[in-house]
Amino acid sequence: MNFEINYRMNLFNIIEPTSTKVPIIISSPHSGTYFPEPIAEKFRPEMIEKPDDTDWFIDKLYNFAPDLGITMIMANYSRWVIDLNRDPDSKPLYDDGRVITGLCPTTNFNGDPLYRNETPDEAEVESRIKNYYRPYHDKIAELLEETKQQFGKALLFDAHSIRKVVPGIQKDPFPDLILGDNEGKTASQALINITLGVLNKSGKTVEHNHPFKGGHITRSFGNPSENIHALQLEMAKTNYMDDTETEYHGERAEETRKNLKQLFQELICILK
Repeated sequence: MNFEINYRMNLFNIIEPTSTKVPIIISSPHSGTYFPEPIAEKFRPEMIEKPDDTDWFIDKLYNFAPDLGITMIMANYSRWVIDLNRDPDSKPLYDDGRVITGLCPTTNFNGDPLYRNETPDEAEVESRIKNYYRPYHDKIAELLEETKQQFGKALLFDAHSIRKVVPGIQKDPFPDLILGDNEGKTASQALINITLGVLNKSGKTVEHNHPFKGGHITRSFGNPSENIHALQLEMAKTNYMDDTETEYHGERAEETRKNLKQLFQELICILK
């Protein structure tokens, strides 16, 4: 895995559909790797040389989506700058004792410190919310509203990946695929059923709302009563990376891409 720190970068990239637009938006809030220079200087260099909590290659894995008419929004800054999938008031997503990294994380998922010495104070956190967090969320809100205005409905699909084993969260390996909809609150039952049906036919291990129910993005934007739906798909990195979970694995990725393409094709049909 080649990684180079870049201190100047757009906050996010919007990838427009290359065929007739459909009412689906894919968000990838954790695929960014960039650090603003004043923030990077505060981190332990060995940590940001390869920010391990990154959802590596998610943008590459899903790059078939624009050809299906899907709009994509990809974050460019590392989740260690600010985690776009956390509550801005730092309310925890879970209360079961697992390690939950914060809005501006000070450790990785295994509790290793990220900063040299000084961690972000309240003023620094507020600055990062204003400069990095709000623009991403505001753009998602804008894309969803535009999509709803055009189609009468919209689906936000939040794409994530995680190491197969993260002891700070749970001792056992994660299933291959985890669908999160906050116990059915963020999407219609029809969309949930279609998604689970495709995932369960993939030959991979699948869980629903365990151990992840969807993060803040899914929970805050999903509002089925207003025809705005949100789903989160967490997947083990071994679905598309090698066993070291550091390099893209073409064969594994292609199999996963076929499953994802089928999923989106069926979601498009039900949303028409």
